[in-house]
Amino acid sequence: MLKVKWSTLAETTLVDEIDFIIKKWNSAEADKFVSLVYDYLEKLTKNPEIGIFNSKSNCYSIVISKQTTLFYKILESEKKVALILFWNNKQNPAYLKKMLHESY
Repeated sequence: MLKVKWSTLAETTLVDEIDFIIKKWNSAEADKFVSLVYDYLEKLTKNPEIGIFNSKSNCYSIVISKQTTLFYKILESEKKVALILFWNNKQNPAYLKKMLHESY
């Protein structure tokens, strides 16, 4: 089983998603989302290759909810899943490429 390594960008973008959910819906929905995120993180620690690998960005992605995708890397030498960022799927994809490029 791998450990989870949070980047600053992953922490920030998760908080942004939670804030968005609270503003658009409510705190109860945000709590459900947070539970969903941690369920997926547990799955990733056991089977990190369940996401889709993208060779251009050299990372994996997994859809957490209809609106949110998690981007991550597998650091086999460190036995960790490195979280890169949580992405709101309604944002401009060009911005995603920039963020992924800047993150490593």
